[in-house]
Amino acid sequence: MAHDALTSVEVRRSRRRTATVSAYRDGERTIVAIPARFSRAQEREWVAKMLARLEDKERRRRPSDEELAARARELSVKYLDGKARPSSVRWSGNQGRRWGSCTLLDGSIRISTRVQGMPGWVLDYVLLHELAHLLHAGHGPEFWKILEAYPRTDRARGFLEGTSFAQDGGTGSDLADEN
Repeated sequence: MAHDALTSVEVRRSRRRTATVSAYRDGERTIVAIPARFSRAQEREWVAKMLARLEDKERRRRPSDEELAARARELSVKYLDGKARPSSVRWSGNQGRRWGSCTLLDGSIRISTRVQGMPGWVLDYVLLHELAHLLHAGHGPEFWKILEAYPRTDRARGFLEGTSFAQDGGTGSDLADEN
């Protein structure tokens, strides 16, 4: 059963699965696991439902530049009293090892495309980190004080450090000052 030209769908029926349905991407394939007892009509219904859920989840994890800028505005209002006002916020594929960057001269923020697909709370942290740079250029105590307002700062930093460690093949570069 093909969903579109880019992905194929594989339905896996399981006798152990009695009530739940799950779906996940495996490269270019989408795997949908259903109970073995489902009829063909139930299979079609659940495959369509699960594909829609996956697409919605992926869209939320990979917002457009406009959605990214809107999220940055929301975060600035919620955590920075609206004081950080970037001139632009967009995805960028040339960030090297950085998760994001901010150009103080023109107030632009770029977020690495490597952040796409990460949990929303990690993206929010990266956006807030760059927004905070509009208020404090360096990584001094005033800068980190600003980020204390975001409850998942430590967790997001740990997530990004773990991701970097895994991507570097375990060479373990310290990214504490790299953002």
